Amino acid sequence: MKGKIKRKTPEIVLKNGKPSAVIMDIKDYREILERLEDTEDLKMLDDMRKKPLKFKKFGHFLNEVDRSV
Repeated sequence: MKGKIKRKTPEIVLKNGKPSAVIMDIKDYREILERLEDTEDLKMLDDMRKKPLKFKKFGHFLNEVDRSV
């Protein structure tokens, strides 16, 4: 079984007979967070693509930018 990764199934914690929490492998948790962030980024990109493009003159942009950065 070399090369196979055994994944642990999440443990569900009950409170008053109802699910209230999940204990899971940290690697799985981080993967879920990463996928959620990717989904949010794609949604934001889709929303941005629906709006018309707006351009500023370079001089106006320079006046608005904080040059100390």
